[in-house]
Amino acid sequence: MRREIRKWWSPRLNKEMEIVAYGTYGFALLMFPTAAADYLEYERFYLIDAIRPAIDAGKCKVYSINSINSESWLNSRMKPRDKAIRHQQYNGYITEEVVPFIYNDCAGRVPIITTGASLGAFHAVNTVLRRPDIFDGFIGMSGTYDLKMYAGKYYDENCYYNSPVDYMPNLYDETWLGKLRQKKHLHFVTGQGNYEAPECSKEMGRILSAKGIPNEVDVWGHDMPHDWPTWRKMLPYYLNYKF
Repeated sequence: MRREIRKWWSPRLNKEMEIVAYGTYGFALLMFPTAAADYLEYERFYLIDAIRPAIDAGKCKVYSINSINSESWLNSRMKPRDKAIRHQQYNGYITEEVVPFIYNDCAGRVPIITTGASLGAFHAVNTVLRRPDIFDGFIGMSGTYDLKMYAGKYYDENCYYNSPVDYMPNLYDETWLGKLRQKKHLHFVTGQGNYEAPECSKEMGRILSAKGIPNEVDVWGHDMPHDWPTWRKMLPYYLNYKF
């Protein structure tokens, strides 16, 4: 399996950002880390090993990136307004730097499916819902999709437009809704074990369904906690049976 680490100075984030690519062929699977973790987290916790058969078979080419959550919502020393601005800068990094890198690495435009667990699921889902003109779907594992859970009492326009439970019910642009209604891979998957929040996935499913946007809410058992063994089962299952 090809494994290649690249890095560049991000003008949008004003810092060096790394990315690791696994595999050679297939659609692009863009992975967002959990919490304040880095681009190698999914490798360290053996999730890459778990999906290696799909990578080796040429089903997908995986890209795992850094988070900036420690410079945004998880940084208690930052002012809330600055956290929201940093989040928007990260959005720009994804669409204006990571996506072109993926296209270049794949020698052309390819479908991009986003995924992540926990806070990574939030980023994966939010990224697709904000830019359905670029991204083709998501697999959100064990996520919560209300930014107010991280922003606390602070709430501005940047927060609103990054909080799917808030902006999606108020989306009436038929062009944008049309793009979302064409998606075949909008998957919310969650367990019911310790520290899971299945109602968050169900709520997002209801919101999208009310807009005529096809999606799947897949609730696994009470033996599936908010932890790596769960995600090492979920993601291989989706890659094997849904794609």
